[in-house]
Amino acid sequence: MKKIFAPLLLSLCALSLHGQTFETLVEGQKASFRGLETYKNKVVWVSGSSGTVGKSLDAGKTWTWVSPKGYEKLDFRDIEVFSAKEAVIVSAGTPAVILHTKDGGNTWKEVYRNEDPAIFLDGMDFQGKIGYVLGDPIAGAFRLLKSTDRGQSWTDVSDVIHLFAESGEAAFAASGSSLQVINDWLYIGSGGAYSSLLKRNEKESRLDVVDVPIWSGSEGTGIFSIDFLNARVGVVVGGNYMSDKDNSNNILLTDNAGLSWNKPTTPVFGYRSSVKYITPERLLATGTSGSDISEDGGKNWRNFSTESFNVIAKSKDGKQIYFAGSNGNIVRLVR
Repeated sequence: MKKIFAPLLLSLCALSLHGQTFETLVEGQKASFRGLETYKNKVVWVSGSSGTVGKSLDAGKTWTWVSPKGYEKLDFRDIEVFSAKEAVIVSAGTPAVILHTKDGGNTWKEVYRNEDPAIFLDGMDFQGKIGYVLGDPIAGAFRLLKSTDRGQSWTDVSDVIHLFAESGEAAFAASGSSLQVINDWLYIGSGGAYSSLLKRNEKESRLDVVDVPIWSGSEGTGIFSIDFLNARVGVVVGGNYMSDKDNSNNILLTDNAGLSWNKPTTPVFGYRSSVKYITPERLLATGTSGSDISEDGGKNWRNFSTESFNVIAKSKDGKQIYFAGSNGNIVRLVR
């Protein structure tokens, strides 16, 4: 393992007249980062293309690259972190592979593999030991994997938990955040030809599907990221990644679990692939055309950067907020 110290102890890039700046933690890595996750207040892990995985134990000041050997051609689109030593990564494309480490990335164990040419895994989420991995539809239903042991083993539950998809409906692997586990519920945001919020309660064997009137109707449009404060209050973002500066209908809010949706008074400023509640009032969103902030629960947004990123993560206490992007870059938000 080789430790990389961020050059010049993290250069500051001023990006706004409103106080937000980005502190550069990592730049120039030959990888596109889409997986980003924290543990408690100091530990942060990142994953991406070319089989790249890295971690920091000091809030991003120094990084150790722990990419699994033999997987250099895979794109690890999502990562889940349970400690400074334990993490799970999931790849997009074929083969679909999930790896688990217990020793901080010194060694990785392959815990799932699928060679089906149709398989495409989009993201992962956990609550405690229970987690799910979502995959694009095959034969009219989303693929779903379940773990009950923090990702050390996986069961395909697609034929038990039926998540039926409309023709042309799919999920996106832009930031690994199109699904979320909320107590007994699994929430999934979809896109493509049709955009919906699928809500599955396993204990009740119940599936609710509600329409989401976000920009959708064609490939590359729809919900790319969801974040819910609780089972009722949440936000979805997306749009059209091929027209990333267009903000026609890229964000919606709900306070009744998706039964109805409201547009913000002032929306985000383009396509967004990741959204995150920092507090109930403070939210952040990012995408390839920039980043936005809301201080009133998502009702009004202002743009503070035009730099390209894919994903946002926050520390447990909400004081450390990280962004990662396709240019091998990781930054921390300075308030």
